[in-house]
Amino acid sequence: MYQLEKNNTRIAIGDEIFQLAKSDPGIFVIGGDAATSMGLTEMEKTFPERCVNVGIAEQNAMASACGLASTGLTVFIAGFAPFVTMRAVEQFRTFACYPNLNVKVFGGQGGLSAANEGVTHQGTEDYGIMSIFPNCTVVVPADCNSARVITRAIAAACGPAYIRGGKSSTYGIFGPDYRFQIGKANRLQDGDDVTIIACGASVYHALMAAEELGKEGIRADVVEMPCVKPIDAAAIIESAGRTHAVVTVEDHQIHGGLGSAVAEVLSENCPTYLRRLGLRDTFGESGEHYALLDYFGIGVKDVVRSAKELLALKTAKR
Repeated sequence: MYQLEKNNTRIAIGDEIFQLAKSDPGIFVIGGDAATSMGLTEMEKTFPERCVNVGIAEQNAMASACGLASTGLTVFIAGFAPFVTMRAVEQFRTFACYPNLNVKVFGGQGGLSAANEGVTHQGTEDYGIMSIFPNCTVVVPADCNSARVITRAIAAACGPAYIRGGKSSTYGIFGPDYRFQIGKANRLQDGDDVTIIACGASVYHALMAAEELGKEGIRADVVEMPCVKPIDAAAIIESAGRTHAVVTVEDHQIHGGLGSAVAEVLSENCPTYLRRLGLRDTFGESGEHYALLDYFGIGVKDVVRSAKELLALKTAKR
């Protein structure tokens, strides 16, 4: 039903930044020696004065981005997710988020998508870290078409943001007419038995799991949550209020990610049965991206199993 895309989300994001820069002279890119990897080759070639490579020095890159943004420019800082969200995190907090500048952090190799490059290059803590900071919007595209639409929205919005890209190809789910609004979820399938909430590469797993559950007469409400912060609390509460069973699935650490944000919303507004799928307090390993997701319990079969466990709990309670 869904096919692996030829490109990946970080290439799509990088190319969309270039397309935007062609009509907006106020868009700059600060890179950490990764223009080719991040889809920014054409940007670097066409606008060398607006695509600056500071080398493998993410703290300097972030400080430079903040300085440029303080003059009214929109600045993307592009680099691998673990490096731009951890090495430069203090500079981002104090010099981008605190003054609420237009610094957009573009992290490639998000989640386990770095695959065979291993733990050092796998950004499995990235959007959990970036979600902590006031004023920061955090988005996780599911495929290339959504990545382009989301990039345009983030570039147009005021304030700091983090946009996650991936190295490995994702399954194409959305068309070019994909709709995105900051702080809003997208319902991809209606159901009243169980809610499945996912972001990024795991949206594919959510849809495939819903299809498997449907073969057994289980109707899943599938919700894509492209904006992890601010999260769409209303969509979570509405769906959970109908299904009374929620499964979250994400390519990220179980702590501080999408599942944690959903749990916070539910505990304060609509306590219900919940299963969070993600990396459970463990580092990744080297391997093919989707094989790693299966290995760490974030695959289709894991979503199906979790949904059935929650349905059994609901039935037992009755």
